[in-house]
Amino acid sequence: QVQLVESGGGLVQAGGSLRLSCTASGNIFSINTMGWYRQAPGNERELVASITRSDSVNYVDAVKGRFTISRNGDKNTVYLQMNSLKPEDTAVYYCRVGITQYFTGNYHGVDVWGKGTLVTVSS
Repeated sequence: QVQLVESGGGLVQAGGSLRLSCTASGNIFSINTMGWYRQAPGNERELVASITRSDSVNYVDAVKGRFTISRNGDKNTVYLQMNSLKPEDTAVYYCRVGITQYFTGNYHGVDVWGKGTLVTVSS
């Protein structure tokens, strides 16, 4: 079993910054792609940013130049530094981690989601 613990959400004024973190623990052989998604009320969940094992990153256009994703492999943690926040960034932010587990003599891939952390940006 694998758990994801997210932190760092909260209320901030427009133009401010927040840093989200997500740490994976449990039965983990290796961690693959890590990413942050968000879902605003009435909207579908969307990918915000992702980072691969080789540190290749990808961002949705709306956050390019403002958000930075990074990972600490030793701590199984992914971060999302959010600067110049806008009211339209208000959403629940979810961490998603691709994990390889080893048990019963085989490798197993699984995607794990965090429970989400609320980010509210006031105008």
